[in-house]
Amino acid sequence: MAEIGRFNSLIVLRSTPQGLYLDGGEHGDILLPKRYVPADLEEGTAMAVFVMRDSEDRLVATTETPIAMVGEVSALKVVSVHPTVGAFLDWGLAKDLLLPFREQSGRVREGDWVVVKICLDPKSDRIIASTRWNRVLDAGTHDFRRGQAVSIMMVDASPLGWNVLIHQKHLGLLYADEVPADVRPGTRLKGYIKQVRSDGKLDITLKPDRGARVVSFRNRILMALEEQDGFLALNDQSSPEAIRAAFGISKKVFKQTLGSLYKERVIRMEDDGIHLVRD
Repeated sequence: MAEIGRFNSLIVLRSTPQGLYLDGGEHGDILLPKRYVPADLEEGTAMAVFVMRDSEDRLVATTETPIAMVGEVSALKVVSVHPTVGAFLDWGLAKDLLLPFREQSGRVREGDWVVVKICLDPKSDRIIASTRWNRVLDAGTHDFRRGQAVSIMMVDASPLGWNVLIHQKHLGLLYADEVPADVRPGTRLKGYIKQVRSDGKLDITLKPDRGARVVSFRNRILMALEEQDGFLALNDQSSPEAIRAAFGISKKVFKQTLGSLYKERVIRMEDDGIHLVRD
């Protein structure tokens, strides 16, 4: 059965002057309007389409891709505000997305960027937006660790910096001294876990944790030494190409990691390479 608000692979049933009718399963036949019909598409062919309702509540399909689909959180721009219905948002499709007044945590204006969850209205079965996106937050435990790379989306400014959404499920804080000048709600960045607080809340940084990175490379080098009977024919004088071929890291990081291992007396470095110090 076709899922409303998602991409579906549907079979072409027949061609008409209005477009193609696709098999929507229990939803019945779904029209793909003529303007979206690819050339030379035959009956019985499966095609990927996004399914939604039109202004007359009929299910229709499109080959256009929305900025976000049902269940996802994204930032969308307000293109107009209707005095009795709500705001309309640009979500990448020809028909703008409704943000009803009842789903607004605060009034929005034309030109605003708002962070919303895309959802199905249980009453009308239409796709709508809601600013009450915190319903999607995972309140349970997580396994994030310091230094871990994460995908973040800027949400809104706070007295300490910006609140960010991590992997669409968890809330974190990016402190003001690291916030880029040109961000807005919805800006997506690569970040790193700076700290997991005792209450489980997450602090984010845009800079990789060098300490955590060295620990990761340290373990890789030790594992390689164990696998090679305690010897690697590499040292701090090896070429950058040889180091990258062996570990996929720069010579600078390799030397930093060796220095840490040497200080711990875990390895000794000689002209022929690295030797693991056995107890």
